[in-house]
Amino acid sequence: MKNKYYPHLASPITINGVTFKNRIFGAPMSNPELDVDCNMRQEDIAFHENRGRGGLASVAIGLGIVDAIGRSHTKEIKLYDVMSLPSLKEAANAMHRHNCKAVMELAHGGKFGNARAHSNADGTLIGPNDEVNAAGLPVRSMTEEDIYRVADCFAQGAKLVKEAGFDMVLIHGGHGWLLGQFSSPSMNRRTDQWGGSLENRMRFSLLVVEKVREAVGPNFPIEFRMSGAEYTKGGYPIEEGVEMAKMLDGKVDIIHVSAGVHEDLEVFTYTHPSMFIEHGYNVHLAAEIKKHVKTPVATLGGINDPDMMEEIIASGKADIVQVARQSLSDPYFPEKAFSGNAADIMRCCRCYTCFFNYLTNRTFCCAFNPVIGNELQHKQAFPAATPKKVIVVGGGPGGMMAAITAAERGHSVTLYEKNSELGGQLLSEQYIPFKQDMFHFVKVLKRRLEHAGVEVRLNTELNAKQAAAENADVVFTAIGANPIVPPIPGIDHKKVVGLEALHHATPALGQKVVILGGGLVGCESAIYLNRLGKNVTIVDMKADWAPDSYFMHKTAMAIAMRDSNIKIYVSTKAKAVTEKGLVCETADGEVTFEADSILLAAGMKADRAVADSFYNTAPRVFETGDCIKTGRVVDAVTTGYYRALDI
Repeated sequence: MKNKYYPHLASPITINGVTFKNRIFGAPMSNPELDVDCNMRQEDIAFHENRGRGGLASVAIGLGIVDAIGRSHTKEIKLYDVMSLPSLKEAANAMHRHNCKAVMELAHGGKFGNARAHSNADGTLIGPNDEVNAAGLPVRSMTEEDIYRVADCFAQGAKLVKEAGFDMVLIHGGHGWLLGQFSSPSMNRRTDQWGGSLENRMRFSLLVVEKVREAVGPNFPIEFRMSGAEYTKGGYPIEEGVEMAKMLDGKVDIIHVSAGVHEDLEVFTYTHPSMFIEHGYNVHLAAEIKKHVKTPVATLGGINDPDMMEEIIASGKADIVQVARQSLSDPYFPEKAFSGNAADIMRCCRCYTCFFNYLTNRTFCCAFNPVIGNELQHKQAFPAATPKKVIVVGGGPGGMMAAITAAERGHSVTLYEKNSELGGQLLSEQYIPFKQDMFHFVKVLKRRLEHAGVEVRLNTELNAKQAAAENADVVFTAIGANPIVPPIPGIDHKKVVGLEALHHATPALGQKVVILGGGLVGCESAIYLNRLGKNVTIVDMKADWAPDSYFMHKTAMAIAMRDSNIKIYVSTKAKAVTEKGLVCETADGEVTFEADSILLAAGMKADRAVADSFYNTAPRVFETGDCIKTGRVVDAVTTGYYRALDI
């Protein structure tokens, strides 16, 4: 019987004898941390299990490394070590508890490995050519003996994965990993049978597929991940990607079409699409390849809407949709979609919070989902020991999350918001096209407040005296922050406006806009206003623009601004506002930037005086959001959630 909400997306698909319960597969996500022996910890297994619990047909664990010399960092699962079996078996069992198929990615870093992680004596990496990689490490051209040895390593890794109880292996042949290094014309400069023509460049990948098939047998699914196009200078286009797929057709069971090369930071924002490009950016690659092969084709790349997923399957662009970041934002979105509760899905906003934390803090994290990275502690519910009366002062994301969490645990919660709408600073995102997923977060939180039974009182500014009179057991102060207003002459001029000017479908701004503040908010606002046809200039006293942004997001912003007329002036100090515009001091002297409107985006400052006034208004007083310290949505949401668990 077909699902009445998403009949194509919810339909099962059988791949080489293995039936997957629907068409939403969990794309590979690797582990930022493991134990000292590179085995998965209970925390890591709980993370992957949580992705599987919510309705994904499969979950792929990323970067199982098949050869010691192929490790790209120190924390990757060692598929060349039989001692990896126990934790792998436990991971597979965890998936199976939820009727979710377990998949392991087989990979080799090749020339992009990190010699410090290797056991090889001389510290030399291997790849298609003799060279020195971008990190300054020597790379040795692989001999034919090396090529066959590594192909056997893939096979032995696949055999280990099957023994562990996994349901499918995924061979990583894209993104500039070793097999992709051989298939890429920009990275493979060999002149023997392993380089030159596409047939020769694909020979290594096909050898690996052959060896893996021998190892796992005929009735075990093999998925092959490839870049449909590399998007890099000298890399192959989709036309060559089609030919590569035709060579794989019938030899593997799923052709998984991704894009790009990881080592190119700009291309990274297309492999993992940023918020500045359309959803489903890479789907066209899979759609083109599907026209030429009989093997089922999978697509992925920043897809977060089940309606779009349904259309992809229904229209025949692909047979399978794979997701990674969306399964962090809301691991339960498949179940919600298939049960008619799609309105409650928290959509990934492609902000790169997850990537930043993975690469720098070595943790799983999501701006919208405070449970991510802490799944082990949250496997059981947290009911309230004694229901209490709770007041939340402030309806931004931190206050809303605190109210929802407290109410869901059984407390009686009332939320007071001084404005006519909930959302706090996120209200600025309402009409910005590339921030719609961020604003959707607000809409989902509003819906959850209602379902949790939270009493919401808008247009009500509750002060400390009034809060104390409520005789609550707990008071949450989530009053937010105030914009920083530089103390310069003319700052109160009528042409100076705050971010509230963006709270309207048509911002009340003139044609020439000067943005005072070149941080993340100012730069995103500049991109938005420029796309509305405004002439935008950004000025900031710091030496760099958007220093508060994640480096991946900053790269995406740079791409979005590349072909615009946005002008950025750093090391530029505002001195005064005049009828003509903004007077600034630069290294070359005083300059006046002509402006019809000056948008104030100089940052926010916590309102400590008001926050401090709420001390002792209840037996327990918690703070959340920007009243503690101005920061990101992830900080407000996480703090609100965990403070509510402390009640």
